[in-house]
Amino acid sequence: MRFRNWGGFSRLCSVLGWRRCLSQHAAHSTQHSPLLGPRPSHLGPAFLLLLAAFALPAGGWAQTQSGSELKMDTPSVQPVPTVPIQSPTIVTTPAQTATDKIFTQSPGLEAPQERQIPTPPRLAPLERNEFQEFVAKSIGSDLPMFGYNLFEGGPSTFAPLDRVPVPSDYVIGPGDEIMVRAWGQIDVDVRATVDRNGRIYIPKVGSISVATIRFEDLDARVRSAVSRIFKNFDLVVTLGDLRSVQIFVVGQARRPGSYTVSSLSTLVNALFTSGGPTTKGSMRRVQLKRANKVVTEFDVYDLLQKGDKSKDVQLLPGDVVFIPPIGQLAAISGSVNVPAIYELKDKQTLDELIAMAGGLSTSAAGRKVTIERIYERKNRVVEELPLDASGMAQTLTDGDIVNVFALSPRLINAVTLRGNVATPVRFEWKEGMRISDIIPERSMLVVPDYWLQRNRAGRPQSWIIESTEAMGDNYAKVTRDVKRPGAEVNWDYAVIERLNPVDLSSVLIPFHLGRAIEKKASEHDVRLEPGDIVTIFSKDDIQGPEVKQSKLVRLEGEFEYACVYQIAPGETLRRLVARVGGVTAGAYIYGAEFTRDSTRAQQQKKLEETLDRFEAEAARAATARSQSVVSKEDADSLAQQAEAQKILIAKLRQIKATGRIVLELPRARATLNDIPDLALEDGDRLFIPSRPSTVSVFGAVYNQNAFLFKDGKRIGDYLGQAGGPTREADKGSLYLIKADGTVVSKRQSGSFFNSFDGQSVVPGDAIVVPEELIKVSWTRELKDWSQIFFQFALGVAGLKVLGDL
Repeated sequence: MRFRNWGGFSRLCSVLGWRRCLSQHAAHSTQHSPLLGPRPSHLGPAFLLLLAAFALPAGGWAQTQSGSELKMDTPSVQPVPTVPIQSPTIVTTPAQTATDKIFTQSPGLEAPQERQIPTPPRLAPLERNEFQEFVAKSIGSDLPMFGYNLFEGGPSTFAPLDRVPVPSDYVIGPGDEIMVRAWGQIDVDVRATVDRNGRIYIPKVGSISVATIRFEDLDARVRSAVSRIFKNFDLVVTLGDLRSVQIFVVGQARRPGSYTVSSLSTLVNALFTSGGPTTKGSMRRVQLKRANKVVTEFDVYDLLQKGDKSKDVQLLPGDVVFIPPIGQLAAISGSVNVPAIYELKDKQTLDELIAMAGGLSTSAAGRKVTIERIYERKNRVVEELPLDASGMAQTLTDGDIVNVFALSPRLINAVTLRGNVATPVRFEWKEGMRISDIIPERSMLVVPDYWLQRNRAGRPQSWIIESTEAMGDNYAKVTRDVKRPGAEVNWDYAVIERLNPVDLSSVLIPFHLGRAIEKKASEHDVRLEPGDIVTIFSKDDIQGPEVKQSKLVRLEGEFEYACVYQIAPGETLRRLVARVGGVTAGAYIYGAEFTRDSTRAQQQKKLEETLDRFEAEAARAATARSQSVVSKEDADSLAQQAEAQKILIAKLRQIKATGRIVLELPRARATLNDIPDLALEDGDRLFIPSRPSTVSVFGAVYNQNAFLFKDGKRIGDYLGQAGGPTREADKGSLYLIKADGTVVSKRQSGSFFNSFDGQSVVPGDAIVVPEELIKVSWTRELKDWSQIFFQFALGVAGLKVLGDL
């Protein structure tokens, strides 16, 4: 006899209180085959009777297990207990916690097999329909189909809808799991699944019909059934795992097909699962069909624009979600909050279309709109409708394109002040308004940067700019420069820009700004009109006469009052030095250094042009030399020369022009009268050092140094003190940099009596001995001559051999 129903047998033993016998029998049976072995001696006839009952073939009691629920099939509807019981306790195995994975369990003892939930394929991008292309060609820009981006995200998986509260109107059906917990006279903890007949079974109570009742009525139904047998109890009824239903999504869906969804799913959930309609599918007439009848027709626009889901219903097995083709379309563009293409429904009006588009935008012109309309599917016409009651009530037709205009940016009663002013501003035009009304005083034209720089660091000096340069560890150099805080106002010229209403051309009306402010109601105080634009210029914008320009010059060094001075119109360098009190007794006028900003910029430009030409010539020379390379040594030498040239050019580009102008002062005892009468410019700088006492020697000498100046000593004497030129020195290119900025080179001294070494020097002069840039590699030359002599010897030997023959 085969033991088929050990689970049911063990539960009955538990009911009868035979737990001890049961545990002993289980321990004994595990040591034998599946057939029952010898029973223990302490088991009585009742035990054998029960054992025989549970060992019967399929005609007796049988246990079916699905997940964690227990069902017991008997020939009778309600089993009658053979033994009186008191407060029975019925416990079933707890249900598996719901996860995103679904387990299936075979009837045997194998472990549950894991089945992965399928992931929906990625939605393809929405295709543009024909009307979208039509609108794009008509208005010149793309408009989206309204609402279709709602379904772009889509579901992440096809997992059932769980872990959400069950609504009170949920209808119980086959496949739902019901959990019943009772205490008192009866102790029950049961998880039962509704069978195909819509019933659940509770041991000692019987089967209860629960199909088609609402969740809010389920507790009362179960309580009523239990109360027919037991008294003095309380219970709680909840839902466990819910059933799944199969539905169909057809029509113009992005992902049509059959779907298995949770029984809590609604029509909107099905739309999201299927990806929503295509651009050829309707958003306003989505139908739910059940038993060949339309249960509801859902308008997605109600959900999007009003948050209305009142027509969204719960899905049942076999429901069909049908998305019909799209209906009539109308586009609205321009100054609306949501420009798009909308699906029309039931002869909607212009007012309703503007409302669907979110209404007019803030900058919309609310007077009229234009409608581009398809006339009888033959031609296109344009209609203009006012935005009044009659125009808003106009019925729209399929293919209409509504254009809402924006407001013009024109200010019809404004006068604008701009340019070099404190604050550009628009004024309200009034009858009789003049220039003096918008600029009552000169302070209105002071730019904000002027006051910011005056207030910088709390100093009243407005034109002192301070900068800090890091020179090393815990050391910095602070320099101060004088710069004009802002562009100065051009008081001689300003202009009014006025629109000619006849031909819409711009007319410029110049006026004298200073006189317009000083002399109100004069001919310079021009009368203004609506729309005028008054532009104020600076002296940098339009350069006026030189006598009206303010110029700043720096005098530094050995002056009685070294400072920054504002020069008078036409003032020269000699006059300025005399006006400020002259120089000190220790001033070395011959070594004066005069620099100019305009000269610096010109010198820098010429230096960069020269370096560009030098770089181009070096590249051409390197290309020409590379064509004559015959050995590896030549190639390596050429590469080294090219690299050296690049390094030299890079160093030369770091040189910045000084802008120095040589004043050509006499060497012996130069005075103030020897300073040239040079016209000054803004930004000029004159530096007069104190009299130096040394002469410097730099370059390829054995001892670069500064040597004390003595009358009568020549260049050769100072070169001898420095040890003379080294072997790498270019002795033919020596030069002398004089203290006044002029240069004398050895190549200029050709005669014996006017030799370079015999020239005299003055304090502050510098002797420079450059290095020879082009050097001959004697190793390479010796190798070349050796090859020549070898070839020559071979030739002589060959001639001798031929002569002997």
